[in-house]
Amino acid sequence: MLDPTVFIVDDDAAVVDSIVELVMSVGLRAATFHSAKEFRDNFNPGRPGCLVLDVRMAHTSGLALQEELNAIGATIPIVFISGHGDISTAIKTIKAGAVDFVQKPYDDQQLLDAINEALRRDAESREAADDSEAFAKGFAALTEREREILEHVVRGLSSKSIAKELDISYRTIELHRSHIMGKLRVRSVAELIRLVIERR
Repeated sequence: MLDPTVFIVDDDAAVVDSIVELVMSVGLRAATFHSAKEFRDNFNPGRPGCLVLDVRMAHTSGLALQEELNAIGATIPIVFISGHGDISTAIKTIKAGAVDFVQKPYDDQQLLDAINEALRRDAESREAADDSEAFAKGFAALTEREREILEHVVRGLSSKSIAKELDISYRTIELHRSHIMGKLRVRSVAELIRLVIERR
């Protein structure tokens, strides 16, 4: 996977330079944009990272960009920065999914903490998406008999009980169950049941 990038969008060049210096001082990658349009035109949802976004900018505001990203289903975590922020604006951005709202002049550590939290959330959501895709592929590869046995496993039945109910041998049930767990990439029955229930 690509290293995460901190995407910085602000029309104040001095602020952009300051954040880039801060981000790179802790070994993170940075990419800069001086308008919402410039970021939007170059946005690639496949690139891991987070967005540090100014609330007030010429032409398109940070709030408007957040709305546009939400409208297309983009999940990139956003940290807002503002020199004019009020409580109602901060609440609005957080309700719309922002990770944090940091006032200028910002404290370096406060901004870094917000960025690190945003990167953590992005990594978690991407891992969850990868797990979901792998589960879907594994589930699609199950045979009809394996799906039947999986339903019984999810109901909490033991292999002996399933064998009796389906009138097949205990060893055959165990073999099928092993194949199911291999295809769905799980290590335990508890994990198997949890994943199936979560995706229903």
